[in-house]
Amino acid sequence: MKFTVARETLLRPLSILAGVVARRHTLPILSHIKIDANEQGLTLTGSDLEVELMWHVGLEHLSSPGSITVPAKKLSDICKSLAEGSILDFELSEQRAVVKSGRSRFVLATLPSSEFPGIQPSQVVQQVSIPQRELLNLIHRNEFAMAKQDVRYYLNGMYFELQSGRLRAVATDGHRLSLANASVEGGEEEPVIMIVPAKAVHELAKLLDNIDEPVSLIFGEQHFQVNTGSSTFVSKHIEGRYPDYERVIPRQGDKLVVCDRLELRQMLSRISILANEKFQGIRLNLSPGTLSVTANNPEQEQAEESMEINYQGDNLEIGFNVGYLIDVMDNIGENVEQIQLALSDPASSALIQAAGGGEALYVVMPMRL
Repeated sequence: MKFTVARETLLRPLSILAGVVARRHTLPILSHIKIDANEQGLTLTGSDLEVELMWHVGLEHLSSPGSITVPAKKLSDICKSLAEGSILDFELSEQRAVVKSGRSRFVLATLPSSEFPGIQPSQVVQQVSIPQRELLNLIHRNEFAMAKQDVRYYLNGMYFELQSGRLRAVATDGHRLSLANASVEGGEEEPVIMIVPAKAVHELAKLLDNIDEPVSLIFGEQHFQVNTGSSTFVSKHIEGRYPDYERVIPRQGDKLVVCDRLELRQMLSRISILANEKFQGIRLNLSPGTLSVTANNPEQEQAEESMEINYQGDNLEIGFNVGYLIDVMDNIGENVEQIQLALSDPASSALIQAAGGGEALYVVMPMRL
């Protein structure tokens, strides 16, 4: 096995593959990536048995084809450390991978590629097409709300629902909920649902580009797959019943607040400086035309600020986790200038979305202060 490849060709694929492979695992080969070199080019594969990524790149020159596995992070770090424009000569010699570039020479341990485990794709249920930009936006608008290491394992991922040309993504950690829709080409009347693990969602976001080029989205019986022009991303799904998210979306809020998103975001950021570090609680005081926000902490420190808003309802005082509100402001969309908060009483959740509607909505539970 012997080939020549440009550093820039490998740099991004190796960086993303290094995130996919298992860092700590009982199988040493799962810290490796599989390298297949043939006349069609170079195929790099990384897996942790739950997520698998295959990336195809071109070669400068192929002397002899072959297949082997090498440590993912070490090869990625070697590429990063080399000068821009470098050319790598890769050769398999006595079951060691020898990488040369200029005056540098690296010898890496290998394991046979025949031992590399792969995820076997299941039967395809539905396949649709969606621009990379749209899928990336869908992920960015929701991924912050996924649970982290929750005992309710089905919350540690993103819920996808595909039906009749619409792809919906939902995430919740039990205290807040996000929901966003995107249009897709294809899709049948019969809905397909799937919970994709959080790690897969994060790694997929790194893989996608903010471009209009379409990707193929495949929902299988046991797997979720995304095909780009040069890569194939496969993830197992989380088995379990996702909560009925429609039931927790408050539709009866009669106190409607419309305000500037960036102005509110900046005010919340300033107020959060003196919020309780552990609970992050702040008070929102609504009165006609004005929103006042206050925070205090156990050191008896206090912050207060107000802003003009479009609101004509009754006075209302309600508490929230300021971090949750800031997350919504950051992820609802950069093109959203005005947001709308729908509230009803101090014990009911807030419904936040772009003023005039939009493809995303957020639910944030109140706090008792």
